[in-house]
Amino acid sequence: MIATDFRVQDTLELYRKRWSIESTFASLKTRGFDLERTGMTQPARLERLFGFVILAWVACFRIGVWLAEQRPITVKKHGRKAVSLVRYGAESLTNALRWRLDGLEALLSILMSPFPVPGAA
Repeated sequence: MIATDFRVQDTLELYRKRWSIESTFASLKTRGFDLERTGMTQPARLERLFGFVILAWVACFRIGVWLAEQRPITVKKHGRKAVSLVRYGAESLTNALRWRLDGLEALLSILMSPFPVPGAA
């Protein structure tokens, strides 16, 4: 239940945007990159670390989006996807770096190509 003075549609739209931000932070923290476990306290070093982690997150997300277009993520019985797009991309990138160096070239070409414009066909 949500108490608000906004209209229902406006509230749903705001919550949808907020949920996207919350999911991003969760994948940067406990469900992915484990950013909060760093022992760094110097602002300049933290800023650099955060920048690298964001670049890695975007790379994993981009690969995950591309992979989901090739092979959609399975949906579990409860209606949610088995893995997030970021996790899907991270697993593929990790496997390419560890075991399939021949597949790494394709992933790198995906990273160098721009994201398609949403809604463009």
